[in-house]
Amino acid sequence: MDNFQKEIDERTNLTSSNRLELLLFRLGTPPSEQQSELYGINVFKLREIVPMPSLTKVAGMVSPMMGMANIRGEIIAVIDLPAVVGCVPKTGLNILLVTEYARSTQAFAVESVDDIVRLEWSQVLAAESGVKSRNITSIARLDNDKASNRLALVLDVEQILYDIIPANSLVQMDEEKSRAFNLKPGTVAIVAEDSKVARLMLEQGLEIMKIPASMHVTGLQAWKKICELAEEAKAEGKPISDKISFVLTDLEMPEMDGFTLTLNIKRDEFLKNIPVIIHSSLSGSANEDHVRKVGADAYVAKFEINELEAAIHSVMEVKAVVRS
Repeated sequence: MDNFQKEIDERTNLTSSNRLELLLFRLGTPPSEQQSELYGINVFKLREIVPMPSLTKVAGMVSPMMGMANIRGEIIAVIDLPAVVGCVPKTGLNILLVTEYARSTQAFAVESVDDIVRLEWSQVLAAESGVKSRNITSIARLDNDKASNRLALVLDVEQILYDIIPANSLVQMDEEKSRAFNLKPGTVAIVAEDSKVARLMLEQGLEIMKIPASMHVTGLQAWKKICELAEEAKAEGKPISDKISFVLTDLEMPEMDGFTLTLNIKRDEFLKNIPVIIHSSLSGSANEDHVRKVGADAYVAKFEINELEAAIHSVMEVKAVVRS
């Protein structure tokens, strides 16, 4: 575990090359099955991994909340992850995965940690059509061989946290400070977000802002839509700004991550002036440095609609000045 902590900084460079590192862990077995599934979480969501400490129960706290743990002087809520996904650990809950996610810190109790694997995002496939669980956002193929059945289920942590503490995820606009957007008629915002609940929140937020949006589950889907609109604009002799108002993208997504999507846009002469806002739960100086390197116009940590609105206004106003 100490080596894991020391190597986190070295992993930062993966985020700008459409790669990731996935921590693999086990939660036990579902009641109707004999074999335990492998689950995964992006290393960048993890602050540390610790052996299960003693917990303090809080009055009124119910499953899947287990209690509070004192981790290096910080009191952190502990979530029973096997209970969330419907598994029963054979050897108990032995490990805590401490995560910093969407402006909060929480710990997930798991049975065991298996490995850390380095993957291309192309090896991570959207799970919406193939997995029934609302808590799974994607499926990672752990070998380059497409015929391999060595897979890991990547958890949708946003969905899990929303289900446990839904009041913290309400979309609420400060109407007194809100300003209307001066958008070209017929333009749409291209949105790339693999988490179902985050995508719904973004859709609600943009609707409140009266911004037409085209929603996509992966960076690759969003890129294909951008290319399609670019071809239409070229055929009509119009600039891309007549088709796309801005791009709003998550960082970690199946098939193509947000860094690669942004690089594709900013390296293309016809597309480079599209405002790109990265909207991610992966905060921290390392990721913000990469945001600047790939040429994104803004970075907003999930999820506060008023900050997102301010960022959209900011990039749109800057681009308007540049065009004039």
